[in-house]
Amino acid sequence: MLSLIEQIKSGTLWDFPGGVHPPENKKQSIKTDIARASIPAEIILPIKQHIGKPGSVIVNVGDKVLKGQPLSKYDTSFMLPVHAPTSGVITAIELRTTAHPSGLSEMCIIIEPDGEDRWIERQPIEDFTERTPDELIEIIRQAGVSGMGGAGFPTAKKIQSGLARTEILVINAAECEPYITADDMLMQTYADDVIKGIEIVEHILKPKLTIIGIEDNKPKAVEALQKAAANKDIVIRVIPTKYPSGGEKQLIKILTNKEVPANGIPADIGLLVQNVGSLQAIKRAVCDGEPLVERIVTLTGDTFKQPRNVWTLIGTPVQALLEEFGYTPDKKLPRLIMGGPMMGFTLPHANVPVTKTANCILAPTRKEISPNQFEMACIRCGQCAEVCPASLLPQQLQWHAKAAEYEKCEELNLKDCIECGACAFVCPSEIPLVHYYRQAKAEIRTREEEAEAAERAKLRFEEKNARMERDKAERENRFKKAADTRRKEMKKSGGDDAIAAAIARVKAQKSAQTEDKEPSVKPAVAAAIAKAKAKQAAAMQSGQAEPDNSEMAKLREERKREARERKAQKSLESQDSETLDKKDAVAAAIARAKARKAAQQTEDAPSSEKSSESENADSKKTAVAAAIARAKARKAQQEDAKASSEETKASQPETESDDPKKAAVAAAIARAKARKAQQEDAKLSSEETKASQPETESDDPKKAAVAAAIARAKARKVQQEDAKASSEETKASQPETESDDPKKAAVAAAIARAKARKAQQEDAKPSSEETKASQPETESDEPKKAAVAAAIARAKARKAQQEDVKPSSEETKEPQPEAESDDPKKAAVAAAIARAKARKAQKEQQNKTEEKE
Repeated sequence: MLSLIEQIKSGTLWDFPGGVHPPENKKQSIKTDIARASIPAEIILPIKQHIGKPGSVIVNVGDKVLKGQPLSKYDTSFMLPVHAPTSGVITAIELRTTAHPSGLSEMCIIIEPDGEDRWIERQPIEDFTERTPDELIEIIRQAGVSGMGGAGFPTAKKIQSGLARTEILVINAAECEPYITADDMLMQTYADDVIKGIEIVEHILKPKLTIIGIEDNKPKAVEALQKAAANKDIVIRVIPTKYPSGGEKQLIKILTNKEVPANGIPADIGLLVQNVGSLQAIKRAVCDGEPLVERIVTLTGDTFKQPRNVWTLIGTPVQALLEEFGYTPDKKLPRLIMGGPMMGFTLPHANVPVTKTANCILAPTRKEISPNQFEMACIRCGQCAEVCPASLLPQQLQWHAKAAEYEKCEELNLKDCIECGACAFVCPSEIPLVHYYRQAKAEIRTREEEAEAAERAKLRFEEKNARMERDKAERENRFKKAADTRRKEMKKSGGDDAIAAAIARVKAQKSAQTEDKEPSVKPAVAAAIAKAKAKQAAAMQSGQAEPDNSEMAKLREERKREARERKAQKSLESQDSETLDKKDAVAAAIARAKARKAAQQTEDAPSSEKSSESENADSKKTAVAAAIARAKARKAQQEDAKASSEETKASQPETESDDPKKAAVAAAIARAKARKAQQEDAKLSSEETKASQPETESDDPKKAAVAAAIARAKARKVQQEDAKASSEETKASQPETESDDPKKAAVAAAIARAKARKAQQEDAKPSSEETKASQPETESDEPKKAAVAAAIARAKARKAQQEDVKPSSEETKEPQPEAESDDPKKAAVAAAIARAKARKAQKEQQNKTEEKE
């Protein structure tokens, strides 16, 4: 059985499924030789003109460039540089509309040609066989050569992928697309350059067989290739004309009967396919040192006066070609198609540039290619599946693509579609199937890129976490090692003692802080404590059973005295507040009585007597106010005397604490002095009240009664306060001297009870006095009633005083036997107190009788 190569050399051909035979329309553009287009006024050079990423721009606006000068650089193998098609000045780097089915804008370099068309310094290679494959691949890449059959795949990357594994080199010269004759005219005119390019690629790949596939509708091109390839180990195979026999996979099937696997490339099965236009560009890049800056473009269609092929600078606007080569647009429907009628796309306008993949500009009339295509519902005829060269299911692919079910499209191998348009060509419903496929492919590519980016991000994140964990573990290990090393060094150098010393210093600092925080003791108290401790220690040394505690007793007495003083001060403050409240109540009652009396006088007296009465009332008011002021002054004097007497009494126990007899005598003297002062004050108050009575009674008996009641109330109040002070003094002195006897405690409790009862009676008296004072106001119409009410009030006051005297005398008499039975001194003190109280009661009764008279 013959091998595959022997079968190919013997002339065996195979066939691919499907395919169509559309009208060729190629003869119109091959009647004339290839022309050369003039340099346009503006060149629009897209940065990206290939499959892959665009290169990086290395020029700036305003730079002068020469023909063939690189304007961008590549960083990866899927990048290609672009070169200046002619000399000139860069006027802008901006977005412009490019030749793409989407009609979107891309970044372009705008050059204003200077018309000189000056080349850079070129470096041709006379003998490429002296260069290594890598050097030749790099030259091809720097020249910016890409697939010129329409796909635009970087040629250098494609050749590099076939290194050391290419057995058969296939040259695509079929050019199956209707209307397009660029490759045909290239082979007819530059067949030697094509063969030279084949030799360069053979030198790089070293294949076992090189075969050229060309359709039988290009006899002149076949003849030119056979003549140029004479005496060369190159097989030229003429194949039947059928669309799309020019597809890479379909041509491989026809020539070798091999099929490229899904999602694979021809290099996977030991094949590599190159277009004749790319081979001619390789020859010029290697042998002539010229980058890819121009290509042959077919200008065809009935709107052109003479369709032809033209050498055109890359970046030339389509409009410039139309104007130069006799284009007459259709009046009703002008259309421009980039590419052929099967795989081409309509341009948005005529100002898009020519690129490396633009092999044809088709400008048909409406009769030539009918634009009246209206998409209708699929009738499920199945013709699209019959003509599909990739054996796909176009109908189902269209359904899923339209429904955005891209997973189903991938399951149906949408990626194997070569977008030849055979299915749309035969569709009776005029459904633009290729448009749906292109959109679905673009969406799938976008999703794949996003998924790849997410996966890369995930990997980076996981690697970062792993790196951080490693760093953390390394740090911990370093710390542990360092700690172990320090411990070992400390043990060797005796570092344990240093640690113990540091701990001791910290403890000492803490103890010092706690001592500082303790409350400081007063110097006097601290000194007393120190003396007591010293005495106690001395007593213990001398052998005494009990130490001398006299100093401690003095300290206790000092603290007691201070406590008594504070207590007396608080009681005085409370009494002052109570007296002020009572005074305010009395003054308010007087003011109300005066107001009512003035109102009655104005109502009863005639208008002529009102002025005199108001004058008398003013004089009486001034007299009453003067009497009140004098009483207040006397009261203040009495309070000062009380305070001084209390201070003297409080100081006496300290000096006379050693002798109880002296203390009793001093207390009796103090009490006598206090009684005498009280009697004098009582006399003065009675005289003032008597002096004020005539004035108040001469004018009106009612006023006199009111004033007398007020004066008597004040006098009684002063007397009661004096009696309280004296009793408190005597009682305060007694507990200090007699604190060691329970009988004294009983006496003190009886006195406290008497004080409580007396305080209750005093609270009741002001209220009764106020009611009595207000009665004359309510009964001011009858003087007799006022006199009777005043007499009743006086009788009640006398009775209350007598009741106060009786309980106090009884309380003092009760504890006396107990006190006298135990101690004669205590009995004498109690008797003296009883006698003083009796005398005081008698004097109070005398004062009351005098007030009655």
